[in-house]
Amino acid sequence: MFIDHAAPRAVGLLGSALIALGGLGAGALPVGIRLPGADHAQLGLVGVYSGLALLLLGWWWYGRVTRHAPDETCRTAWRTLALWTAPLLVAPPMFSRDVYSYLAQGLMIHSGMDVYRHGPAVLGGMIAEQVPAIWQHTPSPYGPVFLMVADAVARPLGSHLILGVIAMRLVAVAGLALLAYSIRLLARSAGVSPSAATWLAVLNPLTLIHLVGGAHNDALMVGLLAAGLAAAVRHRPIVATLLVVAAALVKVPAALGLCAVALIWAAQLRGRWPQVRAGSAVIATAAGATVLITAAAGTGYGWIGALSTPISPQNWSLTSALGRWTAAALAQDSVGATVAQGVWRWAGMLATLIVAGLVWTYRQRLGPVYGLGIVLVAVVAFGPAIRAWYLVWGLVPLAAVASDLRVRRALAGVCAVLVLITLPDGFAPDAERVLLAVLGALIGIATFLAVRLAVAPATLRLARMSR
Repeated sequence: MFIDHAAPRAVGLLGSALIALGGLGAGALPVGIRLPGADHAQLGLVGVYSGLALLLLGWWWYGRVTRHAPDETCRTAWRTLALWTAPLLVAPPMFSRDVYSYLAQGLMIHSGMDVYRHGPAVLGGMIAEQVPAIWQHTPSPYGPVFLMVADAVARPLGSHLILGVIAMRLVAVAGLALLAYSIRLLARSAGVSPSAATWLAVLNPLTLIHLVGGAHNDALMVGLLAAGLAAAVRHRPIVATLLVVAAALVKVPAALGLCAVALIWAAQLRGRWPQVRAGSAVIATAAGATVLITAAAGTGYGWIGALSTPISPQNWSLTSALGRWTAAALAQDSVGATVAQGVWRWAGMLATLIVAGLVWTYRQRLGPVYGLGIVLVAVVAFGPAIRAWYLVWGLVPLAAVASDLRVRRALAGVCAVLVLITLPDGFAPDAERVLLAVLGALIGIATFLAVRLAVAPATLRLARMSR
């Protein structure tokens, strides 16, 4: 069967390159360092959105040409991943300024400061200046595994901003590579095409632009989580538990993966009370690993108290938006708005618990990994803060095991929308920038259509020759 990967791969590469180039003017640029293109923010924004459109359409096209391909096309997916991520590795931080917070926290640990008591403001200097004002006095919400990584980056690089960003990107790429390897194992165990799982979770533009372009630690979290789940289905429950604990000690939501590990392990056991035995073993192993890792990190247990860090009046989420609308409808003052948001936040927690309860009720039909994906999506949808890349938490397990084409199409559609809603500097849009973004996307679509028209005759001839 003739499969032409070259054209969609080239379209995606062009899109990724345009995103990186446009980021020189429109990205989350560092303060105090003048980059080439910094004076051309409008042109940069047009370039970024042209690139986003091309990357999305190249991704869609790649999925079409590999949909019925044999399993060996996963090797070509690795090459595609390398091509599409390469331009993003050398781009400025994109779509978020979180990487600056990571670097500041690493420097704080290296300087002997308690990141669970203080924000980057106490650090001072050029790195701390890059952190948005809203997070300047905010303690770290991250676990000791990630803080050890941040410290390891800070020790040799110190305050070197550009090298620090690249180093954090390499950490994200390592997490993405672990995800790419592990999701193939998970998909095979569920009878899902590894190529399809890789396409939906790893080559997804939402994953690439945020986890690589934004250098988010979510890449490390989902990589470890996927590796843990893969170990579980391969009858290695202790290794699975340790990997999921490591993921949770990057970002806490991954701890839900321990429930999936316990259920997978229970299904592999013989004798009485398999769920009790597996659950007890997972809890004991996870507790011991958490104590040992936290002791090795030397950062203490402050991350438990800092779990509310993402909750702030400026954060957007479904529950916070409903709270604001409720307060406005009732003509309440700021105190009333705070109360309304608190009520809706509790309602969101209740909705998440209801979803978790339904998943538990239908666990035999859904399976542990699919159920984990649903619960993680609920955590994001009903949580106190939503970021576009948070969807990747639930996307990974669902992409690995969901065989229903409607579910996979819905996930791909939601991801495509989320790719387009965050501006490259990470700040809120205004009318002018929305118009520039639309213009850029239209240019990208027109370019894609021109490429399709140009390559269609050649592709058809090659397909006929291969018969």
